[in-house]
Amino acid sequence: MSAPFEERSGVVPCGTPWGRWYQTLEEVFIEVRVPPGTRAKDVRCSLGSRHISLAVCGQELLQGKLFDSTVTDEGTWTLEDRQLIRIVLMKTNRDAGNCWTSLLENEYAADPWVQDQMQRKLTLERFQRENPGFDFSGAEISGNYSKGGPDFSSL
Repeated sequence: MSAPFEERSGVVPCGTPWGRWYQTLEEVFIEVRVPPGTRAKDVRCSLGSRHISLAVCGQELLQGKLFDSTVTDEGTWTLEDRQLIRIVLMKTNRDAGNCWTSLLENEYAADPWVQDQMQRKLTLERFQRENPGFDFSGAEISGNYSKGGPDFSSL
């Protein structure tokens, strides 16, 4: 079995003061740098359908209303190497046209170039799903790819 599309093609990250976030068709990934030696008992993380809050050692690092809805029961967080918190949120709307422009409603927006690259990536990921026999991981796309690109399903 081949590696997932995002592993073959890389990610398009959006940098933030606390780390970065990026997305695939199905998920939003959040990586938060924390002080080395952080323990799981130091972390307070709450993941709701449209809300997130993260505090480490009593200091709030991330809090607010998410850009779009997620599946509450499928959100997870892990502490890696006692210095990175990785949060994975499952999008409710999983089509290529649902490219989050920011992590929270009014914060951590992707700059226009990053947003464009994210949308291109999601469109290629959609093409990969629709055509599993082809490898789109190294492909370039131009033209109409906003909102998930053209619909070829009726051809």
